[in-house]
Amino acid sequence: MSEQRAGYVALLGRPNVGKSTLLNCLIEQKISITAPKPQTTRHVILGIHTLPDTQIVYVDTPGLHRNTPHAINHHMNRAASSVLAYVDVVVFVLEALRWNEEDRAVLKHLSNFQGPVILAINKVDKLAEKSRLLPFIEMLSGQIQCQEYIPLSALQGDNIAVLEQRIAALLPVSEFLFPPDQLTTASQRFLAAEAIREKLTRHLSQELPYSLTVEIETFAEQGPVLHIGAVIWVQRPGQKRIVIGEKGAMLKAIGREARQDLEQLLQRRIFLETWVKVRDGWIDDESALRHFGYAD
Repeated sequence: MSEQRAGYVALLGRPNVGKSTLLNCLIEQKISITAPKPQTTRHVILGIHTLPDTQIVYVDTPGLHRNTPHAINHHMNRAASSVLAYVDVVVFVLEALRWNEEDRAVLKHLSNFQGPVILAINKVDKLAEKSRLLPFIEMLSGQIQCQEYIPLSALQGDNIAVLEQRIAALLPVSEFLFPPDQLTTASQRFLAAEAIREKLTRHLSQELPYSLTVEIETFAEQGPVLHIGAVIWVQRPGQKRIVIGEKGAMLKAIGREARQDLEQLLQRRIFLETWVKVRDGWIDDESALRHFGYAD
């Protein structure tokens, strides 16, 4: 009988490199929201993948960024950096053929991490010329000290098994940290709020998604149906009108899509109600951030 291994693995990188898509691919279940906009992930989210003799606890993190104009940005940077104190392995996620100042800033955060680092070069499916990848890896090898460089596509699932094999080999010998059938430590209330925020991020253009958050006010079972009441908080009355849309069309579409996702995730019928309210300047209000769950 082989030894059991278990440990925590941080997915770290700048915004919009595909960390959340990678997490969902690794655990074969969508628990982390995704959208083609930076800073979609705002919280540390744990995804648990249990293999016959290994349990990998993936830690999805907000994208580390240099510009932190608001208190919420400071929270996200602190949240992402804090995981380095307890994880066993770091997967540094980059976008293929892109290496910029934000990536270098992430590398600085890793300077004090003593454990092994794997470089995951994501989005290789978008490369028209795969021959450009080797010179890119050679360039990175002169700047980053890591165990291995693994090109992959989180969207297509390419090379994901290789990444997981390398991670498993680096974890410490340990009993499993969670029950084998557990997928995440996130509560159903949290997953509900995130499902709604994902639809808001995907439907709304420009900067509006960064000015809103979702709070679950009611979460109660009534027979076979789970009733969820959610408040979408924005900063200005004009933003409220945009979220609601003409004759409520935008809000209805967001609620319908979020409900469908939640029914699939939670495997039960959902009755979802949403409201939009204004709280001026909440993204710079530490008290409001704590109330909405952005606590250190």
